[in-house]
Amino acid sequence: MTERAGRSMKRWNGAARVALLAFAALTVQCAGARVRPPPQDLDAEPVAFRSSSGSDIHGWFVRGRPHAGAVVLLHGIGESRLTMVDRARFLCAAGYSVLLIDFRAHGESPGDETTYGALESRDARAAVEFVRSALPSERVGVIGISMGGAAALLGETPLPVQALVLESVYPTIRDAVRDRLRAWLGPIGPPFTGLVLHSIFPRDGVTPGDLRPIDRIGEQTAPVLVAAGTADRYTTRSESRALFERARSPKELWEVDHAAHVDLHAFAPAEYERRIGAFLARYLREAGAAASRLAGGRR
Repeated sequence: MTERAGRSMKRWNGAARVALLAFAALTVQCAGARVRPPPQDLDAEPVAFRSSSGSDIHGWFVRGRPHAGAVVLLHGIGESRLTMVDRARFLCAAGYSVLLIDFRAHGESPGDETTYGALESRDARAAVEFVRSALPSERVGVIGISMGGAAALLGETPLPVQALVLESVYPTIRDAVRDRLRAWLGPIGPPFTGLVLHSIFPRDGVTPGDLRPIDRIGEQTAPVLVAAGTADRYTTRSESRALFERARSPKELWEVDHAAHVDLHAFAPAEYERRIGAFLARYLREAGAAASRLAGGRR
């Protein structure tokens, strides 16, 4: 082997190690974190309920105005309900009831490892069922961020909700891995996609074939709003548009100028609250829902 070839091999081996270590950091157990008490201004009560994922799901529940609608907030990978507090404040100020949860293996909810939305879909369903049991007369919506949005789509059947907001959601796990490798390592990253997938799957019986939200979004019965940053390198603009194209109408696409794979509410709070607020009101408030049904009947 020539000296140049040896240097090239070392560089590729080093890149492979970096790729595997980076994804290993995303697969470690995130549960057991101590979550501080809920902010006093939310007036939230701690709750816990069982999920068929095998975990007891912990969260905060805020009761809003009667007949004003309810929203379930689903965080991203490696995060917890704490990252959803500002969204909860905005929704509570608008009168919605709100449930913020920690997915299995995140925050206070026990679990061994994340499955990128597959088993977490059972936690999402358990959260919706909790709200429906507590508030049987309310229309329910979901806001899911990245993995949380994938979890909202990947259940065996569509979630029984009236509105879905999907932020920065990957179309397939292969896309998600390839995009991150390209972002972290440049053009030498994507060839390691197969190696990384082989190293982390199967896990808890989940395979890459189970992690294709783009194949499930067309099954959803609720109106969908897809939100994505135009500068997102982890879920590209073309991937978000492909996800949106597969959704049924009624649907909306909000491309957030210059935003990366970040908290879109923190990036553009006023526009977020205007757009997401209008979407939720249209389908979760009685007047808006009635107008939407009437408009649908005229088409």
